[in-house]
Amino acid sequence: MTAQRAPGGAVSAASNAAPTDAPTEAPPDVRHGDRNAGPYDDPDVDQYDAVVLAGGGARRLGGADKPGVRVGGRALLDRVLGACSAAGTTVVVAGPRPTARPVVWAREEPAGAGPLAALDAGLRRTGAEQVVVLSADLPFLEERTVRSLLAALRESGADGAVLRDPGGRDQPLVAAYRSASLKREMALLAAGHDGLMGLPLRSLTARLELTRVADPVASFDCDTWDDIAAARARIREHGHVLDEWISAVKDELGIELDVDTGLLLDLARDAAHGVARPAAPLTTFLVGYAAARAAEGGGPGAVAEAARKAAALATRWAEEGGADAAVGGTPGAVPGGAPGAARGEASGAVSDVAPQAGRPGPGQDARGDVRSDVEGNTRPDAG
Repeated sequence: MTAQRAPGGAVSAASNAAPTDAPTEAPPDVRHGDRNAGPYDDPDVDQYDAVVLAGGGARRLGGADKPGVRVGGRALLDRVLGACSAAGTTVVVAGPRPTARPVVWAREEPAGAGPLAALDAGLRRTGAEQVVVLSADLPFLEERTVRSLLAALRESGADGAVLRDPGGRDQPLVAAYRSASLKREMALLAAGHDGLMGLPLRSLTARLELTRVADPVASFDCDTWDDIAAARARIREHGHVLDEWISAVKDELGIELDVDTGLLLDLARDAAHGVARPAAPLTTFLVGYAAARAAEGGGPGAVAEAARKAAALATRWAEEGGADAAVGGTPGAVPGGAPGAARGEASGAVSDVAPQAGRPGPGQDARGDVRSDVEGNTRPDAG
């Protein structure tokens, strides 16, 4: 792929490489569970398989293991696998390695025979009518881009929908295709060239009717160490770091959950300002634990409900402290203790019972203040 400048562990279920005479329809034992389960249950969700090409010599990286290079603490390959996590079957064409998500492994014959031979090896292990084809060096690819490609393919009636980079170039390895169209044209190419070895991707895409989707961020790929450095710098920018960090943590822990970052930061603020700063991380942990134990099995709704209850508790806690102060008492004083000996002081902990002057209390909108605190210091109790 063409490089551009960056815009402003579970172990996988490995299998042996697919033989060249493998059937077109994938056998049942290589799929992720039941074909009638998961994303295929929802008629409003495009059904697709994914093929990720993760081979190649990475000459411009000095022969480094490019799919394993880490950006934001995650291997490039794992970042791409996260973007196509809704696929019924995900095939990675490369030698087996540990990955954050389960995949099916395939290999072109012979190894290193080129991108078309690799694509053919991957397609032989898929069965969906639509297939998303990706390279393994896309640090900013997200599921929404995959969905956009699938929607464009469905609405256009074309053979494929490819991403277009800021320079106006098609990126055939960030695309969604109709499997039948790929297989038909690749069979014709193979018959006319005595196989697919060494043929460039453009020899295939030139035969297809394509529609284009523009996405300057998702199309950025890492071909050089300068590209890697640019990608690493971008994810640490102020506007991206929290989302990137949460995505990395979810991947590392194997969590499939949409996290409302603002909700949890507001809760951390209420606990820190209404109770004590160390209460912020402890409260958010307990909310997560409660959501996981919820009768409905957790999920965004369970997190929201647990956060609502904890925020209300923090508000009541702060109000009690304010009421004590209004009648001349010491907020949080320990019964029978020395004057001014608050619970936090008695235990040797820092105490922030009431909101500090100039800072919002529980229930007020101060997300900017919380984000600054969290992003600047990395923890809610940093002074």
